[in-house]
Amino acid sequence: MRVLLVGAGGVGTAFARIAARRGFADLVVADYDLARAQGAAAAEDSYRAVRLDARDELATAALLTEHSCDVLMNATDPRFVMPLFRAALAAGTHYLDMAMSLSHPHPDEPYAKTGVKLGDEQFAMAREWERSGRLALVGIGVEPGLSDVFARHAADTLFREIGEIGVRDGADLAVTGYDFAPTFSIWTTIEECLNPPVIWEDGRGWYTTPPFSEPETFTFPAGIGPVECVNVEHEEVLLIPRWVRATRVTFKYGLGAEFIGVLQTLHKLGLDRTEPVSAGGVSVSPRDVVAACLPDPATLGDKMTGLTCAGTWVTGTGTNGAPREVYLHHVVDNAWSMAEYGSQAVVWQTAVNPVVALELIDSGAWSGAGVLGPEALPPGPFLDLLTDYGSPWACEERAPTGQH
Repeated sequence: MRVLLVGAGGVGTAFARIAARRGFADLVVADYDLARAQGAAAAEDSYRAVRLDARDELATAALLTEHSCDVLMNATDPRFVMPLFRAALAAGTHYLDMAMSLSHPHPDEPYAKTGVKLGDEQFAMAREWERSGRLALVGIGVEPGLSDVFARHAADTLFREIGEIGVRDGADLAVTGYDFAPTFSIWTTIEECLNPPVIWEDGRGWYTTPPFSEPETFTFPAGIGPVECVNVEHEEVLLIPRWVRATRVTFKYGLGAEFIGVLQTLHKLGLDRTEPVSAGGVSVSPRDVVAACLPDPATLGDKMTGLTCAGTWVTGTGTNGAPREVYLHHVVDNAWSMAEYGSQAVVWQTAVNPVVALELIDSGAWSGAGVLGPEALPPGPFLDLLTDYGSPWACEERAPTGQH
């Protein structure tokens, strides 16, 4: 399998390092910064590096054809989803991403009704992908991605009837030497945390709330412990109800009071905006300036300590007819990911899942045509292979009290 990997930041570089150990894929690594592409491609002697502007659909399609690629792996931020998505369709290749097309709030009632939802632009092209016979597997990182696989696994094997599927993300990571240093793309974090969060309920469908709504304390495993989690906008809430039956689907992120305060301040100052402003005769995006002022998350690994946990909390009626509550989860220790791969825990945990998915597609264990989420495909082969990668998942039984 030949893969055009677009994006050689922290996640893209980790993807290349993980794929190099599996041996099933040949990579062409593309980035607007050729030096970054070369750095990621150094994971394997046979990998090639090229420069590419991800906004250029024609150039991307031409590159896919020139290198006889089977699939486009999108490891860029969500701004570039649609040009890359269309380029893969035009070139007749498969497509994978880890974040979906951007949302736009409802013009009149942003904190009650959805406007353009995450992924709407991609699902609008589903028929074209079906006709092409190619697979666009969307949202196949860790969240979304592994969290969706967990939801499907719970529905298939653990529950007769599901009440709530709640994706819960928390960590005890610390970064020394910085007053404020996000461990993932601040551009993407601002996007998902300051947009109106989406909730899905049976009989009501999708609706929105104000940012950081419905705070709850969720106890994470592996010694991370209790973390306050709040609603944020995330793809799982848009994907899971399409394929998995449940009464309610939510996503809550363990941000912490300091992080929430910083995001709220950025919003008050208008520094979360993506539209360019004029400063000293130069046109710049405020959000891009914020990102440029902060350390690159990919470079923080040797300054980070702790664990990150991604998982899916599920309640309902078990297969034996009794109430059941579980938390399916995946924990990565930063010390382990740095020692094994030279990649910090958050980017490694994101990157491993599309590598697993591509290996399943290459072997034929996963297949399909059209625009599909991870929960549309059988979860067993994925979870088995993830364990084979040396990073096992776990299922924690919890007292079915509804308190979490």
